[in-house]
Amino acid sequence: MIIILCAPSGSGKSTMVRHLLETYPGKYELSISATTRAPRGQEQHGKEYYFISREEFEQHIANQDFIEYEQVYEGLYYGTLKSEIERIRSAGRTIVFDIDVKGGLNLKRIFGGEALAIFVAPPSVEELRRRLEGRGDTSADMIEKRLAKAEIEMADAPYFDHVVVNDDLAKAKKELDKLVQ
Repeated sequence: MIIILCAPSGSGKSTMVRHLLETYPGKYELSISATTRAPRGQEQHGKEYYFISREEFEQHIANQDFIEYEQVYEGLYYGTLKSEIERIRSAGRTIVFDIDVKGGLNLKRIFGGEALAIFVAPPSVEELRRRLEGRGDTSADMIEKRLAKAEIEMADAPYFDHVVVNDDLAKAKKELDKLVQ
């Protein structure tokens, strides 16, 4: 089984993924995405993301090294390397994806019934704004872009297998546990 967790930026999907990895050690493994964005805070190459240049990313595209990728914003790419899928499968673990909505829908299309696709929804756009502003690492312009994108992404929630509304984190984690078990 493959677990795909998607959500607009700031909805709590990374928190939900960490919960799975910590609650079920050795069972699940996070697929580390490649990106052209710069690391935030304490993020490390090969842990949260594979941070690569735009030129390297485009070379991987040309080599057909990605199972899926997208240009999220101008010059900002995210993608899943085929080698990452092979690495986790060879270890005998369930792959967990922490991915944006478009990428998640692409993965669901690729993996079909082998994948459980879960949309983590914020309780409201206003709460999403509060969370993004509270991070303190995102410009006001980027927050506006993310909120505009979030409204579009939330319209795709019905295409997922399940929707978990993250209005109460403890409750959302319990709902996630039920879904993956």
